[in-house]
Amino acid sequence: MKTIGFVISTKKNEKRRAILPEQLSEIKNKSQMYFENGYGAVLGYSDEDYINAGANIAAKEEILKKDIVCDPKIGDSDCLERLSEGQTVFGYIHATQNKDIRDKILDNKLTAVAWEDMHEEGRHVFWRNNELAGEAAIMHAFTLYGKLPYECKVAVIGRGNAARGASRILASLGAEVVVYDRRMESLIRKEISDYDVIVNGVSWDISRDDHIIYKENLKDMKKHSMIVDVSCDRAGSIETSIPTDMNNPVYFEDGVLHYVVDHTPSILFYSASKGFGNVISSFIDDLLEDNLDNETLKNAVIIKNGKILY
Repeated sequence: MKTIGFVISTKKNEKRRAILPEQLSEIKNKSQMYFENGYGAVLGYSDEDYINAGANIAAKEEILKKDIVCDPKIGDSDCLERLSEGQTVFGYIHATQNKDIRDKILDNKLTAVAWEDMHEEGRHVFWRNNELAGEAAIMHAFTLYGKLPYECKVAVIGRGNAARGASRILASLGAEVVVYDRRMESLIRKEISDYDVIVNGVSWDISRDDHIIYKENLKDMKKHSMIVDVSCDRAGSIETSIPTDMNNPVYFEDGVLHYVVDHTPSILFYSASKGFGNVISSFIDDLLEDNLDNETLKNAVIIKNGKILY
């Protein structure tokens, strides 16, 4: 039987947690779960709440010794260098896009179970978190834009979960929304002058060296316009996108306001945490019992004992 430790994320402004105390009720092996001191404090939960739910509380140093270490943003964590051969990391990793993260996992001969690669019947199990990314990005970006959504005509690029979340909030707040899919990349450039706001929800294929919107297209946009890049791929769909954070969320490029915050679901940290727990509570026992016959988990093992599988 393995152990799993839940560490508090060190990413700036990251308030999401992997699971809430009440979500432990359906887990059989709760006694093998360990949470860092103060794990739920940001959400109003005490250490006693986790203990009463059947789990354990420990210092960070002890958490990092567990067989499995879970942090929703484990790829951005400072703990990868402190883990050793035989341990498993469980969370969003994004090793394909980030060579530094991949190299740390390989050098320490870790196993990586990537949340971004967990799917059931073709649907990403964390689809709701992706919707939250779009919803939170719109709500936050418009507070910085200085205009109300119902004053704006908005183009949304993509039909995935993040784009759907963005469209839902925009429509509920009265914006005029037009959706463009991946087949309409040239059309959005042609019609870009029609819009006050462009929202990108397309996760970029890193093998591509082109863009949907180029720097030269910004000159065709309306005065006082905004780009909200939910996907936050540096120079990906949007050539001028540079990921930002909560402390400095926006910047101007050629007179166009850019919002490229790379972890917007943390704005809605309680909703996001609840969503995480609803999902991973179904997989904790399989992880602890080392049962990777579960297709969702098996297909999410991108690195095993320092060897790349994907």
